[in-house]
Amino acid sequence: MKNTNARAILVAYTIVAATAAASAETPKGWFPAGSRPKDYKMSVDRTVVHSGKASALLKSVVSESGGFGTLMQTFKADAFRGKRVLMSGYARSQAVKDWAGLWMRVDGPRGEPLGFDNMQDRAVKGTSDWQKYEIVLDVPESAQEIAFGLLLTGTGQVWMDDLDFSVVGKDVPTTGTKPSAGVVPAPANLKFEE
Repeated sequence: MKNTNARAILVAYTIVAATAAASAETPKGWFPAGSRPKDYKMSVDRTVVHSGKASALLKSVVSESGGFGTLMQTFKADAFRGKRVLMSGYARSQAVKDWAGLWMRVDGPRGEPLGFDNMQDRAVKGTSDWQKYEIVLDVPESAQEIAFGLLLTGTGQVWMDDLDFSVVGKDVPTTGTKPSAGVVPAPANLKFEE
């Protein structure tokens, strides 16, 4: 009898572990990138949320990383050309040793960045509860795509939730830089419900 109970517990544990591993998938509509994306786990988290049913989690899986990982997506800039755009979202961190942040980049016709902000000057560090962050960039008429996401440099983990894009007036100051010159879906799953 004891072996049967132990076997049943082992089978139940295996099913739970397999289900947990299956749920550790990249959020729908998002993809991993960065200089060292394999150093990071990027997944949907259904236990730590700002609102709704899930958030996105970016977590280091190595003891030291010589780069960064980002969970990101891109969309056509069509609806925002010639406008000032505010991206807002919530982030929470745990034991972020280096830094993390939301980011947004506006790309031109040759893929060149026309505007960029990764929050490095106001980075998320250490351990913090949910806080709202905002990025404001101008989207020139020549813009083709907008890329955005969450990045983590070094060890720790960071969550994001409740992202939103809106057009704001020119009275709202931009937060990023205009870098020197040097068919994509619309943003999806901004609340990580799926």
